Amino acid sequence: MRIVTRPDFDGIVCAVLLYQAEKIDADIKWVEPNEIQTGKAHILKGDIMANLPYSPNCSLWFDHHISNKPKDNFQGAFDIAPSAARVIYEYYKAKGTLDNRYDELVFNTDIIDAADLTRDQVQHPENYPYIILSMTIKNQDYTDLAYWNKIVDLLMETGIDHILEDPEIKSRCERVIDENIAYEKYLIDHTKIRHNISIADFRGLDIVPEGNRFLIYSLFPECHASVKIRFDGPEQNYVLISISRNIFNQNCHVNIGNLLARFGGGGHAGAGGCTLQASIADNDIKQILKILFQNKKEI
Repeated sequence: MRIVTRPDFDGIVCAVLLYQAEKIDADIKWVEPNEIQTGKAHILKGDIMANLPYSPNCSLWFDHHISNKPKDNFQGAFDIAPSAARVIYEYYKAKGTLDNRYDELVFNTDIIDAADLTRDQVQHPENYPYIILSMTIKNQDYTDLAYWNKIVDLLMETGIDHILEDPEIKSRCERVIDENIAYEKYLIDHTKIRHNISIADFRGLDIVPEGNRFLIYSLFPECHASVKIRFDGPEQNYVLISISRNIFNQNCHVNIGNLLARFGGGGHAGAGGCTLQASIADNDIKQILKILFQNKKEI
């Protein structure tokens, strides 16, 4: 039995819970959503999938993304919850398999994945242990496999204060703080405002900057949604689009997950992403932006 999940904080916490609830006898398989959607990921019978689009090959599936809700019957659980970890936690607590041990961890996963944050948490993540830890989790061509597995192990074994004292994690947290300072300038320099939508296009940069994904909300408070555009790797064959509602400005009416599902992606009502072929990306982006500019509620 194998866990198949996504390399973000929610996916990592999903793995922590599944290790406690099930008899896992194989290493975690880390997968990005587009690898499921394009069929690149090989899902096996017996696999437990979490925080990813559904595959009929798996034996159990857990998720909370509105765009991923399957039409067919499946084993596992789906709910429009703040995190996939919350779906798993409630499922196994109802079965009596898990107790309240991970209440704090799942609560913090909820607020991080749902971006249910305060301005201070956005502007000073270093003061909030789970938030700064989550920002150290990145996927750069799967070079961080050992690090993701390490965080899973530590979250099962010890508390957050001890985790942040680990030399590697402490170093990564310090690096994140420096990146966030630099990222603010990149956002200011490369963001245009159109119809109350902030559009940060990093395709002209050789190296895509990384930083606090929530920072855009406080930099451009007049915008009700943000769009980030960048190439997927140096070959520039694909373009990655990330869109999210401004958590401090509630005037975006577009269901982001449903919008991006039309273009092969998906996500939540408030945030999502998709991968576009570079040759047709500009046309797709134009269509996506047109819908965002219209800002109509779904009927």
